[in-house]
This record gives sequence, C-alpha cells and structure tokens, in this order.
Amino acid sequence: MRDPDNMLLQQGWSPEFLSTANIESVQTEYEVLHLMRQCANHFRFSHFLVSRFPANGQQRFAERLLVSNWPADLVRKYDAMNLFHVSRLAIETGMTKLPVQGDSSLLAPSDWESGQAGEAITLAESYGLSGSTALLMHSTTSDPYLMVFSGTRTPLARPELTELHFAALQLFECLEKTFVAATAGREKLSSREVECLRWAAAGKSSDEIAIILGISVYTVSSYFKSATRKLQAVNRMQAIAIALRLRLI
Repeated sequence: MRDPDNMLLQQGWSPEFLSTANIESVQTEYEVLHLMRQCANHFRFSHFLVSRFPANGQQRFAERLLVSNWPADLVRKYDAMNLFHVSRLAIETGMTKLPVQGDSSLLAPSDWESGQAGEAITLAESYGLSGSTALLMHSTTSDPYLMVFSGTRTPLARPELTELHFAALQLFECLEKTFVAATAGREKLSSREVECLRWAAAGKSSDEIAIILGISVYTVSSYFKSATRKLQAVNRMQAIAIALRLRLI
C-alpha cells in the first residue's frame, strides 16, 4: 500500500495561496505574514505564529516571535508569565519531528504542579486558543523554530494534518528566504553595537550594560539607536529580535 504522505509530496500538492508564483514573489516578512494568514484561514484556524525555539528562559517570548497575528495584549500577558520555554508546546514539539496537536493546555507548563497552569489555560481560552497544532521547523543552518496554528476548531485528521505540515514547510522556506534578503540589505553592526544588543538580550538594563562595558549610559543609548537604525527596526526590542534571528548575537 502506498503511503498517502509520500504520495502528497510526490504529486506536489499545494493549496492555491501557495502557488509557485506566490512563493517565488515573496521577499518580505509582510508577504509571509499574508500567506500565513491565508493558510490559517484555509485550515480554519484563527491565530498563528512562528518563533525561534525556546531553549531557555533568558529571552522573552515577544523577542522570539518572527511572524504572528496574536493580539499585542495576548503576547504581553503570556510574556509576563515567562512560561514559553517550559510549556507543553515547547517540550512536546522538541521531542518529535511530527506535528503536535492539543488543547489550551499546550500553552501551560508541562509541570502540572505549577501554579500558573490554570492561569495559562484561562488566558489561552479567553482569546479563542482552545486548540493548537504545532510543528518543529529547522532552518538550513539547523536552527530550530516553532510554527503554531491555533483556534477553536477540532483536531485535524491525518490527511488534513499532512496537508498542513507540507504547507508549513513551504511557508517556512519562504520565511527563511527573507532572512537572507534582510541580511544582505542591512548595514554591518559594529562590535560595540553587537555587545550592547547581546547584553540586552540577556536581560541587562542600559545602566548595567554601561557598567559591564565601562562606558556611559548615554553611549550605550547611542549604540542602541544606531543598531536599531541599521537593522531597520522600530525599537530596541525589535532590534534584538532581528539580530537574534539573523544570528548576529
């Protein structure tokens, strides 16, 4: 008997929004965002995100996000819990190459004795994230990423889950193309700018960075401003996220 998963790949299955023309035209994260929104709608999900895989709790959830339609308030509240790296979502996807499906408890700590489990579940359900499908992706340099689709729909049966997995691979390849384009189009950061961003990513304040580097707070601020400009970011937090994504820090 032929494996339906292999047949899908061999036949080059792709929904209309992932046509060859659409994929080849992608150059920016905004265009990837548009395709992901179409993908979510196609599979009847309301929310989606792509983030760097949470190896530890040093970087905030918001700083890991690459593409997402989560409301800013939801990102802020989940970020404040500092649960992403210990969530079922991270733990279970990190143990398999297959898609992981689950209810709102996927966003809760894998350790159910944690007092924040109920709070995380309530938060997810209040924003309509009663079910999620998560997929572990790897860049061509082997860096791990998470792609998650969430909503109120029932879990996907195998044929539809296979289609989503294949679509996710195509979407991630589109996103990775924007990494290369972004790197080529941005000015090179100085060593001091890199140091400031690296310490900020580790949770240090401007005052602390000034002491560590032996420079003034004003100078630290200047480095952040120039790094933000070079990375074409709107603020320090986005500059850190971009630098991490581009593996500059």
